[in-house]
Amino acid sequence: MVRKRKAGAEVEEFKQFFYRSTGEIMDLEVRESTDTKLTLLISETTPYFINTIRRYLISSVPKMAIEDVEFHLGPIRDEGGKEYESISPLFDEIISHRLGLIPIPTDLELFGYRDQCVCKGEGCPNCTIMFTLNKKGPCTVYSGDLEPLSDAKYAIKEDLIPIVKLSDHQALLIYATAILGVGSEHAKWQAVSGVGYKYYPKIEIDPKICDSGGTCIESCPRNIFEMDGKKVVVKDNFEDCTLCNACVDVCEPAGQDKNVKAVKVEGDPTKILFRFETDTSLTPRDALIFTTKALEDKFNEFKNAVSKLK
Repeated sequence: MVRKRKAGAEVEEFKQFFYRSTGEIMDLEVRESTDTKLTLLISETTPYFINTIRRYLISSVPKMAIEDVEFHLGPIRDEGGKEYESISPLFDEIISHRLGLIPIPTDLELFGYRDQCVCKGEGCPNCTIMFTLNKKGPCTVYSGDLEPLSDAKYAIKEDLIPIVKLSDHQALLIYATAILGVGSEHAKWQAVSGVGYKYYPKIEIDPKICDSGGTCIESCPRNIFEMDGKKVVVKDNFEDCTLCNACVDVCEPAGQDKNVKAVKVEGDPTKILFRFETDTSLTPRDALIFTTKALEDKFNEFKNAVSKLK
């Protein structure tokens, strides 16, 4: 189940960033906002500016991810004295890789990069989260079996990601360390995925040319058209249009100039639908606000550098 929330102050914050970055007032509308997904309709903008945001979201938004994993060696005993072998069907390297890809809840206001921390890379609560995993077979080890040694708020939200299946007399005792990083270093630090945008679709039907045969209805993969009486009309879900122009290609009236189309489909490059998702380590709101502030700092830094040129 997804919990939706109404957009509030973050809309104004985004608008202010866009204004400071471009000098123009952009109209911003939140079309969908959940714990893992955000869809925005941004008007009076350019694809170059939106693509800058897209690239930064993918490569430069930091998140916590498991970097080091320590495996207990030797026998493991349970409370009843039963002995287990510290082994699993998978190599330790494979398990470490799977643990590294588990989304770790991240507080960007608290955590900093380990190499820039006051602990000088030793590891402290300001740059590190410690986890433990203690499972005995037969069972399936899931991501939710990772338990934070500090605050319970860092417990894994996606708790049903399978890691490995343990047989009888097999066990895992693991200590894992999560640190902050960015997607440009490794995919495990990529908090945002499915980032994309498209021009806002404009669809027009020329009543003088359209023969209302309905071929555009059959050809449209997004079910944009419908019959209203004896006329073909555009439905309210026209924003779902992917600008594939399949309807334009099939609606070529016989005997007409090929440049004359019964249906006209165009994308507006000044009005863009922008969508992205997160892996639960960050909310989309936090990821976008971090991006807007970071880009604003970079733009100001570039502006100041240019102003010093002679």
